[in-house]
Amino acid sequence: MTAGTIEIRNPADGRVVGTVPTATESDVDAALAVANRTWPGWARTPAAERGKLLHAAAARLRVHADELAALNEAETGRPRGEAVEGVLAGAGTLDQYAELGPVHRGRSLLGDFDATDLMVPEARGVIVALTPWNDPVAVACGLLGAALVTGNTVVHKPSERAPHTGALLDDVLAGVLPGGVCQTLHGDGGVGAILAMRDDVDVIAHVGSVAAGRSIAASAAATGAKTLLENGGNDPLVVDEDVDPAWAAAQAALGAFANSGQICVAVERIYVHEAIAERFLTELVREAEARTLAPLVDRRHREHVHSHVEDALARGARALAGGAVPDGPGAHYPATVLADCTAGLRVLTEETFGPVAPVQVVRSFEDGLAEAARGDYGLAATVLTGSMSRAQHAWRELPAGTVKVNAVFGGAPGGAAHPRRHSGNGYGYGPELLDEMTQTKVVHVAPPGP
Repeated sequence: MTAGTIEIRNPADGRVVGTVPTATESDVDAALAVANRTWPGWARTPAAERGKLLHAAAARLRVHADELAALNEAETGRPRGEAVEGVLAGAGTLDQYAELGPVHRGRSLLGDFDATDLMVPEARGVIVALTPWNDPVAVACGLLGAALVTGNTVVHKPSERAPHTGALLDDVLAGVLPGGVCQTLHGDGGVGAILAMRDDVDVIAHVGSVAAGRSIAASAAATGAKTLLENGGNDPLVVDEDVDPAWAAAQAALGAFANSGQICVAVERIYVHEAIAERFLTELVREAEARTLAPLVDRRHREHVHSHVEDALARGARALAGGAVPDGPGAHYPATVLADCTAGLRVLTEETFGPVAPVQVVRSFEDGLAEAARGDYGLAATVLTGSMSRAQHAWRELPAGTVKVNAVFGGAPGGAAHPRRHSGNGYGYGPELLDEMTQTKVVHVAPPGP
């Protein structure tokens, strides 16, 4: 692997944002050597001291929030206000782990009266964090914060679609953390693949595509590294007959079009009861036509999104709103509503990750649940219903790590779930992430002598 550069263009107008040099294999060697030398001393640092440093990192992140948000907007097109919210969410996560780390505890066991038996959490060692472009600061802070506060060192590779944001985040953290504790390497999937194949890495934490996640899992099977994988989703929304169609359409539009559909738990497919389908579609089209969206991250991704729409249209679906690539510079794509969708369309079976709302009409709530349960993914799902019994049945039956009832987004802080199927494995958030970043040792201490 030779040195190169990543050129980033603003997806709004195509202008060059800048270039970032990519890591070579020798850069990977050097970073991992430093991480492996550094982690034993970092693991011996008192947890409270590590927590104080994370608090300081969070404060420094807030100082640079506007600068990070501006880079995020320039690189990925994410609206500035939403980008600021992402940075502040990242700072809040660092604060959360700063508090949780020192009280992360093991267990004492009840053995012989004259012996002591303990279960003690210990740092795993070197963590590789491979983070995405769609919420680059918040997601990175979750993985980095949990890894660092539990005594691990980290080599972080941000997405090649948001390298400037990743570089500034590295600078912000470097202003607080000891040298060698958290390092950043830049590059595309090739750099990530090299990191995943190394046998001097203890954990690989990845948020990204299914293809990358599968490749990482295969590499980890050979090296013995632990994997934490959030590989994306194809999240369904089921709309019952007893809800207000206008309210349901507003929920669907929020889930499908927020951040131009580029959210890990975005609504990707909609199953609406036939009794309200016509009114729901009318309102959903009104919602779509009222929205002016930020651009997609780049034209390559726009081609992917539009290929799903073209497949649906070629196989009988109708575009009631959007559905065409606009003229002009940048990577813009309109809010799109597809009607007459049928099982098997790519837009219903694969992750589109764009502002597309494909709607399939179902004869009953149970049929909607059955359709929602199909497929290879299991990240999240939403149901809109006025029936508590149907809501209870839905969250029990849907094979997803997160199920939301009557709200496409939201939830109490600190929640953590296991993704299902191809969406990944392991806790990626919440207090439980501390368990993923540590390994447990059982200690038995008996008195000496006969």
